[in-house]
Amino acid sequence: MAHMQSEQIYKALSKAELADGRRTFDHIGQFNFHVELEGIQVASFKAVSGLQMECEPIEYMWGDEGVLRKRPGRVKPGNITLKRGYSNHNMKALWDWWMSVQRGKVERKSGSIVLCNDKGMEIARYNFTEAWPVKWKGWELDGQGNATVVEELEICCESLELAGPTGV
Repeated sequence: MAHMQSEQIYKALSKAELADGRRTFDHIGQFNFHVELEGIQVASFKAVSGLQMECEPIEYMWGDEGVLRKRPGRVKPGNITLKRGYSNHNMKALWDWWMSVQRGKVERKSGSIVLCNDKGMEIARYNFTEAWPVKWKGWELDGQGNATVVEELEICCESLELAGPTGV
């Protein structure tokens, strides 16, 4: 009897489709995404990392219990690293943003990392605010290699939030 119920549930789930044609239990590929700064898609990146939040634990002792207690402390987002193959497309805009920091003029920007389905429709988004570049890394060149040259831009931000699944 339990087997029949689970089979019926499986059949019902496999028939249920989301607006973009995915089944409710289909996984999303990690390769369909884009990056926006101030609401404008700035470039195509090959990788994004650092979408994380961390809560620093505060450790303390209560009386003479001898037990180390912990409570939540500051919450901070991680630095976001953007990697892309070198191209002239929007290269100057990102480079100028980095150079402004070097010159002592920090231009804080808001942005988003947008996850898309196989049809290019947005299905989720992480928004970050008050971001500015903290590191730029140029190409690694190899006379015997055949890989694409990659540049990296690492940005720090003051907040990171999931704007919610939009394609469900």
